[in-house]
Amino acid sequence: MTNDILMKSSSSTGTGSPEVIGFYDAATGSAQYICVDPETQKAALIDIVQAFDPKSFATDQTYGQYALDYLQEQGLELEWILDTHPHADHLMASDWLKSRTGVQVGIGEKVRDIALLWRDLYNLPNAFDVDARFDRLFADGDTFKLGNIDVSVMLSPGHTLGSVSYVVGDAIFAHDTLMQPDAGTSRCDFPGGSASELYDSIHAILAHPSDHRVFIGHDYGTKTRDEPSWESTVGEQKADNIHIGGGTSKADYVALREKRDATLSLPQRMLAALQVNLNGGALPAPENDGHRYFKIPANKF
Repeated sequence: MTNDILMKSSSSTGTGSPEVIGFYDAATGSAQYICVDPETQKAALIDIVQAFDPKSFATDQTYGQYALDYLQEQGLELEWILDTHPHADHLMASDWLKSRTGVQVGIGEKVRDIALLWRDLYNLPNAFDVDARFDRLFADGDTFKLGNIDVSVMLSPGHTLGSVSYVVGDAIFAHDTLMQPDAGTSRCDFPGGSASELYDSIHAILAHPSDHRVFIGHDYGTKTRDEPSWESTVGEQKADNIHIGGGTSKADYVALREKRDATLSLPQRMLAALQVNLNGGALPAPENDGHRYFKIPANKF
């Protein structure tokens, strides 16, 4: 197993509580997760990154292989491959993981609406058959099991129109809604995003008990913190989050978020990533020379 990947574990707090192993992609600031039911040794992989070089457009599966090696070394059985949304800043590894394991892939059902939006932006009217690419398209309120642990799905729009959060026992995988309390919240200026909806999604997440653990999608450090961090609690977020903690009103939050988002440039990988992620992480099909080619719109953003 690769030893230079930053990894941190969060222990189960008791029956019905998962162990969570988070590991970090420094190139995109992404946190990705192995979630384990200690009782059955069943595991889910959540938001695993497919590495991508934006200069050469080369890809590799360092993180997917890291996750599979960890499962094998620990004697864990993979039960789910899950994504919270079609990511804009990294390519996802789900298609590759499924090809190696045969395990079902899940994402939120509103990825269908995101696909419609991006078909137009890429001028690919027949692209992105998400029903063929994903095995489970979860609706808001859907439930399933990870081993013996109950999992519920929350629609959490704002960052995208179809983002979902997974609540696995006392662990909430809140993706690109919240960041760490000292960093605030995530941007919502992508096509289909909404600061107003993000505020509501965050407060639905923070309606859970204060001791529930919150695992986020990204961390870049702060001016006073260099070490990446991706775990907090509902109570910590409610009290200390610099954007929404302490009872920030919706109007104040929307004004703050939209002002901040207006200063941000597009993620470097976005136009490459969306066409892959809406295909479940599969690269574009090979052309007649055996190579794969991305389609990048000019002057649309």
